[in-house]
Amino acid sequence: MLLFRSEEHVNRWCRQWNQPLGAVLTLEQGWGLAQGWYGDRLDLGWRPKSETEIEAAFAELGLRGDFWRLR
Repeated sequence: MLLFRSEEHVNRWCRQWNQPLGAVLTLEQGWGLAQGWYGDRLDLGWRPKSETEIEAAFAELGLRGDFWRLR
């Protein structure tokens, strides 16, 4: 994960390093994703999330589109 000041900065970095644009998240979305993904990781009853649970978590954060589709 890389942090940028703006989407224009992301686009400039992609051009400079000849990299395709991936997903762009806000800090709030990144924090929400981290909490949802790792928040229960140390619980004794932890289990990996199913594809359905993961996609639901993505959608709840507004992360939609082909990049976020697991199937």
